Amino acid sequence: MNEALLDVRDLHVEFRTRDGVAKAVNGVSCTVEAGETLAVLGESGSGKSVTAQAVMGILDTPPGRITAGEVLFRGQDLLTMGEEHRRRLRGDRLAMIFQDALSALNPVLTVGAQLAEMFEVHQGMTRRDARTRAVQLMERVRIPAAEERVGDFPHQFSGGMRQRIMIAMAMALEPDLIIADEPTTALDVTVQAQVMDLLAELQREFNMGLVLITHDLGVVADVADKIAVMYAGRIVETAPVRALYAAPAHPYTRGLLDSVPRLDRKGRPLHAIKGLPPSLTDIPPGCPFNPRCPRARDVCHTDRPPLYTVGPERTSACHFWQETLEDRDDAGARR
Repeated sequence: MNEALLDVRDLHVEFRTRDGVAKAVNGVSCTVEAGETLAVLGESGSGKSVTAQAVMGILDTPPGRITAGEVLFRGQDLLTMGEEHRRRLRGDRLAMIFQDALSALNPVLTVGAQLAEMFEVHQGMTRRDARTRAVQLMERVRIPAAEERVGDFPHQFSGGMRQRIMIAMAMALEPDLIIADEPTTALDVTVQAQVMDLLAELQREFNMGLVLITHDLGVVADVADKIAVMYAGRIVETAPVRALYAAPAHPYTRGLLDSVPRLDRKGRPLHAIKGLPPSLTDIPPGCPFNPRCPRARDVCHTDRPPLYTVGPERTSACHFWQETLEDRDDAGARR
């Protein structure tokens, strides 16, 4: 078997706060192959972005701390790698698209200077050659009048154009893997589609692995190969995208899917998952989802469910995954 591009094994991250130790990531394991898209879903606070920061080596330490696990990139453990070696990998072989482009970009430097810096630092280009490459990158991500706009500052661009610049920065050195942290947040639907189409096109061109962190189930359905659903710092379900949408095997995943507005339910009340995610400093015993789960029983309050194998390339952290799966299948058959 070919070695996975990215292989995260039993990753744990915690934050020491005044209110106690917040266990932000609790044993996350996942893999990404070259050319594959893994979508990571979950509510805010489920540990998606912290997992990405730990993989990239940009976790704020302190207060964040990786307490266990391995992050293998092409077989090399990034967590035991020297900082200088890891810094050279970032941008060159590993890249990240951040959630808020306006905050991620330096407001006092032109976008051209920020793009050119990648080539100057990693490839030793002269300033003139690096600027030429910056213009080419801006054209590649379809920013109009790139030659004239290369000297503009981030605030002079629209939200969609800023996100294209972030994609250009991530793509500059043709990395093997890109982590996109909510790349379409705060963009209107049309611009979201354009940004995702651009990412998909570039991914196919360079055969990159892509980790897409999002809470937008509509975006995921179009672009992902497989999905990992996170809750309270843990992956609670993994599945190929079509299998998960057809029949989720975890009550939390089912709740997320049922909460999406649908045309065939016009006029009906919108479904919502009751309650709130748990505090990461006080995660309940047993299954963390048990206070909100309509299927919870005594065992759910005492025994933490392992990730059961529920089908080909499918896992679910639910004691009653089979009931959940069958309920969805029955509902689908009735429709």
